[in-house]
Amino acid sequence: QAKVSVVPSAGALVIKALKEPPRDRKKEKNIKHTGNITMDDIISIARIMKPRSCARDLRGVCKEMLGTAQSVGCTVDRKHPRDVCKQIDSGEVD
Repeated sequence: QAKVSVVPSAGALVIKALKEPPRDRKKEKNIKHTGNITMDDIISIARIMKPRSCARDLRGVCKEMLGTAQSVGCTVDRKHPRDVCKQIDSGEVD
């Protein structure tokens, strides 16, 4: 017997981590979320998304989630997600 498990998309998980009230997407298109989430939230989302990701390790999945956070429009630890991604590349953030 095959089991089916439904995992929400990365964008939906990032928006859920922002803890913003749901908005009506029929009225407004291309909503930019201006909230801030922590790196711990990104890591927990990355652990959920790891089976669906093509990245080899958790670090790569975290970078994918940072890209999603950038497209959603939020910041990570009060920094732009691209800057956090560069810190991961340089080894400042584990």
